[in-house]
Amino acid sequence: MPSDIGAPQQLKQSSRKGKKAWRKNVDITEVQTGLENLREEIIQGGPIAEKASEELFALDVKGSEDIKIKYKLQKPLKVDEILSRRSAVPALDSRKRPHSAVGYGIVTSSKRQKPDWVSKKEVQRLRNNLDKSTFLDSQNIESENASFDPWAIGPEPLSSRDESKEYIPKPKPKVAPATIRRAPIAMTATGKPVRAVQQPEGGTSYNPAFEDWDELLNKEGERELQAEKARLLDAQIAAEKEERIQQLASLPDPNPADEESAWEGFETDNDDPELLKKKRPERKTPAQRNKIKRRREAERLAKHEKRMGDKQKQAEQIINSLILQQERENELSTEEEQLEAVGIDDRALRRRKLGTAPIPEKSLEVVLPDELQDSLRRLKPEGNLLNDRFRNLLVNGKLESRKPILQPKKAKRKITEKWSYKDFSVKV
Repeated sequence: MPSDIGAPQQLKQSSRKGKKAWRKNVDITEVQTGLENLREEIIQGGPIAEKASEELFALDVKGSEDIKIKYKLQKPLKVDEILSRRSAVPALDSRKRPHSAVGYGIVTSSKRQKPDWVSKKEVQRLRNNLDKSTFLDSQNIESENASFDPWAIGPEPLSSRDESKEYIPKPKPKVAPATIRRAPIAMTATGKPVRAVQQPEGGTSYNPAFEDWDELLNKEGERELQAEKARLLDAQIAAEKEERIQQLASLPDPNPADEESAWEGFETDNDDPELLKKKRPERKTPAQRNKIKRRREAERLAKHEKRMGDKQKQAEQIINSLILQQERENELSTEEEQLEAVGIDDRALRRRKLGTAPIPEKSLEVVLPDELQDSLRRLKPEGNLLNDRFRNLLVNGKLESRKPILQPKKAKRKITEKWSYKDFSVKV
């Protein structure tokens, strides 16, 4: 331990820059104090600077009681005052008392319980006892091989089973149809699905190039011209058919007497009694019977071979269809990648439709020269996204085309008249 006097010190040193300014005795009080403090910390458990924060500090989650007493609010809150209020009038008693019908000036119910009334709690207790004990236990009948219970309906206890629904069959779970796992069949003529949102042509732009617009206009005009020719041809065929029907209707009716005379003459010419006699079948010989058996056996073998051949052909057709389906799926997977570059015409549809109603025609997407606008602000919106999306679902085979039911069928009701008025008696 250092003495109280300490080492000789020179507290006032004006400068140490000169050569003669260095002194032998310098002030090392700060160094000595730091070493002493470090030694004390090592004795007490270790240096404080090297310890973690969890060892030096602690969280006070409870709080100080002295601070609570010192800073306690003298005036309580208004909400505490309202909640602390209690009325001097006692609350109404909701219990039923049969001894008095009037209480606090209010007439209460004087309905008495029925003598044969049983509470729900007692009914539940009796049911539980019935589940635990059986008729065999009550009769003390014991058997070594009594493992089969003829009265066991199921694991459901009697108390939780509804007696009114005991004989009602349980609903069967819903089963998804087999077609839900199949890919939809496209209604296009090529059998290939179209994109949900097709890439529009250049001629449908609000400010198209003249070559694209002229090509689209000529193509749509040619399509409409062919449709008009087909309509006129159908109208001509219908008119010719109607004309033939009118001509046949204007012809005079044939005379039935001529037909009867012709038929009578036919009968009289061929009325031969010898030909009308039926030839009696003769008894077959054993050789003829054996011949018939051999022919029937040959026919049976021929039918069996034909049936086996049909089965073999059917199996080959199934295998070929599976191979074609796999090749078609591979082609579709490659064609779906090329749909962006090459579009599919969704107007040419197959003959066999998926539903009862025809698929609606696609809207005409072409404008006339006087309707062309060179500015997007003056463009008039046309078309309907909902109709386009609905037609796309019909073309891709994801929905069936059906006619809307404007007048749904109503339930048929049979009206009958009671015959109770006919039941009467006459007093004699």
